[in-house]
Amino acid sequence: MATGYHPLNELVDMIEEPSASLCRKVLADNYDLFSKAIGSTHNHQAWEGGYLDHLTEIMNIAVLLYKPLNEARPLPFSLSDSLLALYLHDLEKPWRIRKNEKGEFESIPQLADKEKSVLSFVEKKLEEYGFVLTEEQWNSIKYAEGEKSSYSSDRRIQLPLAAFVHMCDTWSARGWFNYPAEENDPWKGAERQLSW
Repeated sequence: MATGYHPLNELVDMIEEPSASLCRKVLADNYDLFSKAIGSTHNHQAWEGGYLDHLTEIMNIAVLLYKPLNEARPLPFSLSDSLLALYLHDLEKPWRIRKNEKGEFESIPQLADKEKSVLSFVEKKLEEYGFVLTEEQWNSIKYAEGEKSSYSSDRRIQLPLAAFVHMCDTWSARGWFNYPAEENDPWKGAERQLSW
């Protein structure tokens, strides 16, 4: 049976301090930008406000999956770790995706390279707000979308937390790409996040 759907503020409250307060500050400082940002240019939550809907969706997926996986075999990370990584995994997106002169969404050239320029941008934002991440938390942000060109058959690149973050992100982006629904979402309490 599914858990109730949590709004973004409740999900942030599940993150340990001081990270929860830093997450709230990032959102408060950038709320106008974040609330208008899309989740992606086409593939998932591609509507105004979709960025916050995507964050809320993936964090709810983490809450849904964490307990049964942890009961089956203890996970080497906390729910708080996963929620923090999910909250931060697309931090560049509100700055990266803009409408062009034709009214189409596209990545700005300075942040078009997800594996290079985006990571540098995210690192700077994390430093600006005072986040101190563990190696595994940073790995989960870096590899939230998979190992891509970093893949190696000789060593494990994506650590367990990153694999969990990737699983939640992938399901939202490819499985439930149109959720939360505009109305009558089947997941009790799920709705698009229009206010903090």
